[in-house]
Amino acid sequence: MAHGSTPHFHNTEGLAQIEVGAKEFQCIGALPPFDHPHVYIDMGKDNDIVCPYCSTHYVYNASLAFGSAIPASAVYQADAA
Repeated sequence: MAHGSTPHFHNTEGLAQIEVGAKEFQCIGALPPFDHPHVYIDMGKDNDIVCPYCSTHYVYNASLAFGSAIPASAVYQADAA
């Protein structure tokens, strides 16, 4: 991965779908302490993927900045949790 850090996303809100600005990232499920094992996800050539732990449907959106998401609340920042 060309970027310095791997973005992390969560689905604490229980959304049907989250748009992300990265094809390689980690899903943590919900915010700690209710998170699942942090799963590294690589979409490869695809533009969407489902987390094998929490079934969150992630969709790549090329117009988003790297590491951002729609909704923005789905971006996990360890120092903010």
